[in-house]
Amino acid sequence: MSEANGNGAAPRTNGGAPEKLTKGDFQSDQETRWCPGCGDYAVLSAVQQFMPELGIAPERIVFVTGIGCAGRFSYYMDTYGMHGIHGRAPAIATGLAATRDDLSIWVVTGDGDALSIGGNHLIHALRRNVPLKILLFNNQIYGLTKGQASPTSELGKITKSTPFGVADHPFNPIALALGAEATFVARTIDRDRRHLSEILRAAAEHEGAALIEIYQNCPVFNDGAFAALTEKEVKDHNQIRLEPGKPVRFGAAGERGIARGRDGSLEIVDVEEGGEDALVVHDPGAADPGLVYSLARLAEEPSGPTPIGIFRAVKRPVFRRSDGRVEPPSEDQLSALLFTDDAWTIA
Repeated sequence: MSEANGNGAAPRTNGGAPEKLTKGDFQSDQETRWCPGCGDYAVLSAVQQFMPELGIAPERIVFVTGIGCAGRFSYYMDTYGMHGIHGRAPAIATGLAATRDDLSIWVVTGDGDALSIGGNHLIHALRRNVPLKILLFNNQIYGLTKGQASPTSELGKITKSTPFGVADHPFNPIALALGAEATFVARTIDRDRRHLSEILRAAAEHEGAALIEIYQNCPVFNDGAFAALTEKEVKDHNQIRLEPGKPVRFGAAGERGIARGRDGSLEIVDVEEGGEDALVVHDPGAADPGLVYSLARLAEEPSGPTPIGIFRAVKRPVFRRSDGRVEPPSEDQLSALLFTDDAWTIA
């Protein structure tokens, strides 16, 4: 666990918040160590740059991480934090949220950590709408253990653990989160600093659980997995940027769009041929997640046109320790509960 303000930041005033927070207030004294070119560096920098906007003192912010390259994140943030065990970061963070509703709690995890052994914890944190901000780094590979297939690796991918190619259908993290009825679901890219910061800002403002899938390049074991969305020559052709209240269209000149086909499914169309009126209009606040679920499944893998942005942002009661209306149990009530005989007789 790291304690905040260990780098000589400004003294705390006004009930714990400094007069002005800076990126430096969130940078720990630990040497940042990832492979050269790793997308984690860009995400870390963006998060540290964004944190002062919250206006929350570092000692009231917690980063909980699991196992994997993303697990190092908690060491590099000069906030409170915990490097948990494999897949258990959402469970640890849920326990903290249940007892400390005065904290801003962030979970940093990877596609292997969150979607394999941690899958059950993840979906229930989202279902319960626990007030956690979950950053899911997706590089479609196990990086820390040196290049095995992960739950998001594409079909047929040759890895050290799948020498004949991946045979298991990969998870779609956005579709999975929507299926768990998550109230905030978004996708962004490590290299797009502005878009990443916008998504972080929206997630922080959301009341309840927020899941952000971040396409994160692993230059050693899965380099270029998201090249279609990041390389200058092709990214405008493939990034489908979701904007609330606007028809879903993309391309360098907005020449392509998303419309419903005759069977009700979504398909990519030429706007000039079909007209803008035929395009679907993005509504992340819709109670029914059916349309955004279809958008999430539009791309089988991020090697072609792929939606990014906020898929869903709706309001629902937030999981909290207490809403103030329930009196805490007395010692006698707790004693009666704990020592009651649970045996019964069947007549």
